[in-house]
Amino acid sequence: MNRKNQLVGLAGACLLSCRPAGVPVEEKERPNILFILSDDHTSQAWGIYGGRLSPYVKNENIRRLAREGCVLENCFCTNSISVPSRAAILTGAYSHKNGVYTLHDALPPETDNLAKRLQAAGYQTALFGKWHLKKRPAGFDTFRVFHDQGTYWNPVMKQASNWIDDHQGVQGDTLNGFSTDIVTDLAIDRIRNRDKNKPFLICCHFKATHEPWEFPERMKHLYDDSTEFPEPENLMEFGREPSGRTFDGQVLEALAKRWETASQENAQWWTTYPELPFSIQGLDRNAARKKTYRKLLRDYLRCGAAIDDNIGRLLHTLDREGLSRNTVVIYVSDQGYFLGEHGFFDKRMMYEESLRMPFVIRYPEEIPAGTRNRDILLNIDFAALLADYAGASVPALSQGRSFRANLHGQTPDDWRQDMYYRYWTQHPARPAHIGIRNRDCKLIFLYGDRLHTTGSDSITHTPSWEFYDLKNDPHENKNRYHDPAYAPVIRQMKQRLLQLRASLGDTDNDAPRMKEIMSRYYFENGELRMEN
Repeated sequence: MNRKNQLVGLAGACLLSCRPAGVPVEEKERPNILFILSDDHTSQAWGIYGGRLSPYVKNENIRRLAREGCVLENCFCTNSISVPSRAAILTGAYSHKNGVYTLHDALPPETDNLAKRLQAAGYQTALFGKWHLKKRPAGFDTFRVFHDQGTYWNPVMKQASNWIDDHQGVQGDTLNGFSTDIVTDLAIDRIRNRDKNKPFLICCHFKATHEPWEFPERMKHLYDDSTEFPEPENLMEFGREPSGRTFDGQVLEALAKRWETASQENAQWWTTYPELPFSIQGLDRNAARKKTYRKLLRDYLRCGAAIDDNIGRLLHTLDREGLSRNTVVIYVSDQGYFLGEHGFFDKRMMYEESLRMPFVIRYPEEIPAGTRNRDILLNIDFAALLADYAGASVPALSQGRSFRANLHGQTPDDWRQDMYYRYWTQHPARPAHIGIRNRDCKLIFLYGDRLHTTGSDSITHTPSWEFYDLKNDPHENKNRYHDPAYAPVIRQMKQRLLQLRASLGDTDNDAPRMKEIMSRYYFENGELRMEN
């Protein structure tokens, strides 16, 4: 029997007719797809997932999407860093299968992807904004994308006529204005000037809310220096000892140092930041961390407000063009982000704030309005879902699965009950790691070695374990790996982690060093190593 209780909320109040799952869509009814992707726009800052920041977030249009569609409660990325996450979204495959492991890797144009499949199925395809996969986009009839990360102001944008790969230098046209507005302008122009005889896939990819969190002048009024944001309960977690975590992480003090460096006259830094100068000189460590946290939140939420503003412009365009009912609209971030939790900023680690991908989808023809889905869904599933809607085949490398039926509350009986994660980049403060998460618990093995990856540090991290009881400790305040009470579940999860690695083909056959690490720290005399 299907688990209809997976979909909860206001389905009964849906005023729009909803097509039953599994009913084929006729050619003329194939939906348009507007895929809106942001960078690092974490669930804590969306305002539709609850939490301490909900009253402070400008989110009228995100709330509109949630009210008219479905919010995913347990959507996760499989490698929490931008380039690999974007490759996973396009190919439907984990990093070890699509070959994009770190920020330094590229997606070759010959790789099969979702856009190619929809293009072959008769869709007009377009991409605007942040690409970040370095080589020329493939499968798009038209594209205009940033060089590398792009800039917030007056970005250089490349298209087919002036394309060079990122490593070859900066080339393109400079478009004047704020990048989030510019990307939206391009997407709106494509919607208005579409071929009305064909459905479309338009990918609208914002740079926001990536560091340095710049914002347009119209958002400056939202917060001022006196705004006191609620603090996460573990903001003052200095060092590993309070929680028993086994790595140092990217702490807020590193961000404060960046701001102070960029504040210096004639500073040579990789970017600019809004509202400098900044200084924590003369402050004790608590006051310094609090001041850094407040500036991060002011900049970040203003930057996010511009996203919401432009989502509203896109939705208004669909309304005016008469496309709202038959367009699948998705808004999702490529991963999460720490906003002071554990004293951190940035992402990468398999903690909840970084792992979660906030996701909302609206499709009035099928999806009941005002609903929330609690199934475990992954970024490798997105390509399969959109191919399903489009009546197209999935990319050749796809390891994901369409969750179209799940969005009706008709979750298949064999749907996944846990997920596999791997972050490949090795830095001493943020070690490479693998992990497993189910509904109640999380187990992380920090193997701490660069193996074959690009952009990694040669300094290793002594392999370590972390285990969290998410049901009783949702903010991961206590590593319970050495607690004897959890030994049975840890053993089960270690076994299951091995099963997932094998089933997904992440074997490390080309990495003898990983085999050495596993034989010493995962096993002991051929048996699972248990240290409880």
